[in-house]
Amino acid sequence: MAIRLGTRSALTLDRGCGRTGSLTVRRAGRQSDANRVVGRTGGTGVGARPRRGQGERVMEYLVTMTTQVPEGTAEEVVADIRAREAAHSQELATQGQLLRLWRPPLRPGEWRTLGLFAADDDRHLEQILASMPLRIWRTDEVLPLSPQPNDPSPTRSRPGSPEFFTWFTINFPAGTSSETVDEVTARQAQQARQLADQGHLLRLWALPAEPGHSRVLGLWQAQEATEMDAILQSLPVGPWATVEITPLSPHPSDPGRIRER
Repeated sequence: MAIRLGTRSALTLDRGCGRTGSLTVRRAGRQSDANRVVGRTGGTGVGARPRRGQGERVMEYLVTMTTQVPEGTAEEVVADIRAREAAHSQELATQGQLLRLWRPPLRPGEWRTLGLFAADDDRHLEQILASMPLRIWRTDEVLPLSPQPNDPSPTRSRPGSPEFFTWFTINFPAGTSSETVDEVTARQAQQARQLADQGHLLRLWALPAEPGHSRVLGLWQAQEATEMDAILQSLPVGPWATVEITPLSPHPSDPGRIRER
């Protein structure tokens, strides 16, 4: 398996909408055998899923929120909007619409946040994002997330343990037998359950992908980057996969961390 450290938080997206700030979305395609390989689902916790009512279909989205404050804006104005943003984030979390917040690796002077949101559809998500006070200075990049068969049951995190996103690309060469795919699928599912029980694997989602490619996003916990590398190298899908790791830092308004206190 080829592993590299990355700062990227979302794929390039291709459809624009929105009125204040900007929003881009790309729809997910059909799940392939490779997405199957890297495959269970319910409630609250660090990798919390959206709450569902009977007959209700709620989608999850990963949103990259990049804020650029106009030059010359008074510090008091920035402080006021940040305070209102934090309060509104708590309201969205209480409503089950904001599930998690993280800070990805940042360049000097960069203000960027990753958010896991739940919404009925793209339009509902845009209403949620447009309601956030920082949206007046923000560009939002949206990645729709699809269910993945190995997504663990809700689990508690280990307090203080670093979290990581992994961006898997899985390609079985042409001519790979269905027996091989089925065997790798079964072994991967078993190991995913074990890693979830150990508190390492928190969530898995299928990602939008170009034709002929399959991608999976994972949310993990490990004590350090070397432990994360060792976990990934142990996966049965390794010979057919490349993966990029994004280290995540805590966000003060993260609903998942707040619930742990």
